[in-house]
Amino acid sequence: MNIAVEDRVAQTSVTRVEKIKGYISLTKPRVMELLLVTTVPVMILAEGGIPNLWLVLATVIGGAMSAGAAGAFNCYIDRDIDKVMKRTKNRPLVTGVLSPREALIFSWSMAILSTVWLYFTTNPLTAALSVGAIFFYVVVYTLWLKRWTSQNIIWGGIAGCFPVLIGWAAVANSLSWAPFILFAVVFLWTPPHYWPLSMKYRDDYKTAGVPMLAVIRGRAQVGLQVILYAWATVACSLLLVPVASMGILYTVVAAASGGWFIYETHRLYNLAIRHENASPMRVFHGSISYLTLLFLAVGIDPLLPF
Repeated sequence: MNIAVEDRVAQTSVTRVEKIKGYISLTKPRVMELLLVTTVPVMILAEGGIPNLWLVLATVIGGAMSAGAAGAFNCYIDRDIDKVMKRTKNRPLVTGVLSPREALIFSWSMAILSTVWLYFTTNPLTAALSVGAIFFYVVVYTLWLKRWTSQNIIWGGIAGCFPVLIGWAAVANSLSWAPFILFAVVFLWTPPHYWPLSMKYRDDYKTAGVPMLAVIRGRAQVGLQVILYAWATVACSLLLVPVASMGILYTVVAAASGGWFIYETHRLYNLAIRHENASPMRVFHGSISYLTLLFLAVGIDPLLPF
């Protein structure tokens, strides 16, 4: 079905409030929140204290628009498979709250506005990194990798690492080893975060023809991969201690929360090999808590006198 036909079949009796909610939904607010959680602490680390609050606000606004644009493009491109997946059946392009044309115009508007905003309120490097993040998520992940390889989430997850670089660049107008280590942390964290979700919705992805690892491999193999990436994530997080001269708070939080994260992945694997109820969403939600704690420590540690 082409865009013109889809526009005609879209709801015509949708209220203004429903439209607004639809546009907000296109931006994937939960994903956006997680991305911003990694941006502000890195700005504090780059500054070695509290950065200019206007700069923080400008970066958060630009980053939110950039992430929202990427999410909206993703909803537009994936509207065909969203129709057949239970997890995504209530997205606005599936329900008809928004037409494909409206979503596409919104996506491009957000992408352009975010780039211009970051260029003039932060610096050109930050704006360029924002464009790179949108390109990677939309073109490399959504259009290319997602439907063709089980490695999709590994390399496509690079898009979610860009907010770390964006936050650092906004403050320093340059990049160094510290943000790249945190970039690597988010890169390694993405598979053990997302693969448990794909275990939960394996049938959805199989029906949609998306070759997530959980679709083409058994639960035990997925669980083992989750363990390996979790160990790599925690090891990488500890590299920040000598590189950025992190203090006791970050070191303790990184080790303790990392140990708990690793334990949860081992638990998932042990349940999977015994063919018991593996509760993959426990690891999914736990991974979010882990990353949040880690980046809170990134932001608080530079403010402490020890």
